[in-house]
Amino acid sequence: MSEQRTDSETYQGQNAVTASKRAPVLMLQGTASDVGKSLLTAALCRFFANEGLRVAPFKSQNMSLNSYVTPDGKEIGRAQGMQADACRTAATTDMNPILLKPKKDMISQVVVHGKPYKDLDARTYREKYLPEAEQVVKEALERLRESYDLVLIEGAGSPAEINLKDRDIVNMRLAGWADAPVMLVSDIDRGGVFASIVGTLEILTPEERDRVKGFIINKFRGDVSLLQPGIEWLEQKTGKPVLGVIPYLPGLALEDEDSASLDQKLEQAPPLREGQLDIAVVRLPRISNFTDFDALADEADVRLRYVSSAKDWGAPDAVLLPGSKNTVDDLLYIREAGLEPLLKEHAARGGALVGICAGYQMLGQELHDPEHLESDRTHTEGLGFFPTVTTFTPDKRTVRVCGTTLSSWGEGMDLPVSGYEIHMGRTQFTAPVRRLFQIAPEFPENNDAPPDPVEEGAVTAEGNVWGTYIHGILDNDALRREWLNRVRIKKGWRKEESAEGLGYRAKREQQFDRLAEHVAKYLDMDKVRKLIHT
Repeated sequence: MSEQRTDSETYQGQNAVTASKRAPVLMLQGTASDVGKSLLTAALCRFFANEGLRVAPFKSQNMSLNSYVTPDGKEIGRAQGMQADACRTAATTDMNPILLKPKKDMISQVVVHGKPYKDLDARTYREKYLPEAEQVVKEALERLRESYDLVLIEGAGSPAEINLKDRDIVNMRLAGWADAPVMLVSDIDRGGVFASIVGTLEILTPEERDRVKGFIINKFRGDVSLLQPGIEWLEQKTGKPVLGVIPYLPGLALEDEDSASLDQKLEQAPPLREGQLDIAVVRLPRISNFTDFDALADEADVRLRYVSSAKDWGAPDAVLLPGSKNTVDDLLYIREAGLEPLLKEHAARGGALVGICAGYQMLGQELHDPEHLESDRTHTEGLGFFPTVTTFTPDKRTVRVCGTTLSSWGEGMDLPVSGYEIHMGRTQFTAPVRRLFQIAPEFPENNDAPPDPVEEGAVTAEGNVWGTYIHGILDNDALRREWLNRVRIKKGWRKEESAEGLGYRAKREQQFDRLAEHVAKYLDMDKVRKLIHT
């Protein structure tokens, strides 16, 4: 009897009493990373939510620097937060109980149920923590199955990584524990789709192959009839059906999971059109939460691009310093890449410069790391725009916030703001400075009376350089448009009124429905339903 069969039987036996109350599960695994599992899971989340089911996403372990803050102030992978939004349900840490946030080569911060656990190297994590993680994963999934009508499970990477299979907690061993039917997703856009599917099955054990109930060929471009001979061969070769061939869906305005997709954006910077602002994001090596800029990319009068060296700089109208998992090392990278003088010259000419989270910390005078939480350096000079000192501490602030702009943003401009904070640094001011926002937690702890609002962020006297800890600050429609118009006026251009219709967050909801309709059109949903209720 295989190890997977034993795990599956043990899991089912432990929960036999509650079996009748447990929600069914369906799992999407991939032949590789970045084949589209996250978006396909989101599509099914929205499809079944639209049918009236209470649906929850689940990914036992996620490695990503793109994170999401739950209503109770915990941190999970951005993809599972996005999928929860697709389900129209509040995200919880049970949906992603283990999050790995790479800090440097071979070392990651391990976040367990939304709070930092330890920084571990890959070997220690695998040999020491994974056995403990199994129970964390099983308990989280069980709670979801007791609370929802359907749980959609997303795997990670490939289930055919031979060196990882014996302690896997995210692919086939998890499928065994949950007795989950598996749909195997492959990306035809990268080529070799039939080889990747057959090769993956070949590496799986007989029981694991039995769990794979069919294939999804994703990101197809062209005439599907030309693919039919290959589909027939694959079905005959494997004895398993192709459940759908999903055409590539252009212009989908939903956030990406990790920087693998960001690398594609670096290669595909759109040309600058007449009337567009040229906005550059500094592509830090350890960039986090780059979804902060998705709303800008959606603006018709903006060309958003990423720069990683002085040769990429060009002549931007505005520059954004993003979040980072390692503020100190990424600040050193800015200096080594020759970007520091360009940033300072840009700001000195009145160019717009905005720092978010780690970018905000970099804009200050000093960074202190007495416990060497981020680097081997105890003290690092900042870029010097604000009279601030940031000290890194072991405790992480994770909270969703809301509030308004202060008068420093503009007299009579009481603009609403909301977003979330995820940071370990604590910033203090060494001299008076104009603050930008007045905020409070969006969801007070334990339903207590909300705490008094606090002032947040900073802006220079000239007004062109500002920073904030609030991720998602540019998702706020009125604030984003006002800032863009200030950049336009600086160029001598007229203001652009906000386009009538949906705001960014409402457009995002529309995109969930668009994605769900697209996938359901090309996926055999009758067969999918049968898998769920097998």
